[in-house]
Amino acid sequence: MSDMLDEIMAWKRREIAPLERPVSETELARLDASLPRPPAFAAALRRADGRLAVLAEIKRRSPSAGEIAANASALDQARRYQAAGADALSVLTDAKYFGGTLDDLRSVTAHFRATAPARPCLRKDFMVHPVQVAQAREAGASAILIIVRALTDDEIATLHAAASATGLDVLFEIHHEAELERALRHGAKIIGVNNRDLAVFRTDLALSERLIPQFPRDVIAVSESGIFAAADAARVRAAGAHAVLVGEALMRSVDPAALIAAFRHV
Repeated sequence: MSDMLDEIMAWKRREIAPLERPVSETELARLDASLPRPPAFAAALRRADGRLAVLAEIKRRSPSAGEIAANASALDQARRYQAAGADALSVLTDAKYFGGTLDDLRSVTAHFRATAPARPCLRKDFMVHPVQVAQAREAGASAILIIVRALTDDEIATLHAAASATGLDVLFEIHHEAELERALRHGAKIIGVNNRDLAVFRTDLALSERLIPQFPRDVIAVSESGIFAAADAARVRAAGAHAVLVGEALMRSVDPAALIAAFRHV
């Protein structure tokens, strides 16, 4: 089976190529200063009460699950997550593979600016160029995703610097020990273990159980993919996860509030 991440990244580089231009850290800092400050992402993932935080994802489809909620309104789903007490949101903005758009992110963050309690939002996309970081900040995101395996060290450094210049947090996504070492070399403060191997579409929570105990104590640990029930959350919590990123289970749930409560109380 072909490696899906390689396919997605090849497409994303073609998609972004027409938008690429020089983006200086000075420009990004000015952009940051001109916009309202978004809610803090890192603080939301390390709860003061010590309970497991829930990063609730808005995802209409994925290469692994197929159609999940094809006609779902991002704004309506954000309202459900807000009412359910999700600590932060992950909003897919990739159209081709996940059915998301930047307008989804814009509508969700605009809603949070107007209502309480506000929730920080991760722009969940495949980042390859600082212009995408600028887009994320303009759309009201609090954080971006950097997939370590998909990028060179120079690209990671450039994206991380761009995020810092715009006041955005970064979720570094890893899948094995070598990627953990690379993320730490780049100063990662939030690291997510993707339990799904995109080469073969196999999900294994043992990956979080193996990798998270290797994180430095000051790094926020997130377990991503394969969290469907309280027992799954309990496994990764026992391994040291501060937060879980949950998409498919919450998008399919008729009662996301009950599911989020179950995750938090493991």
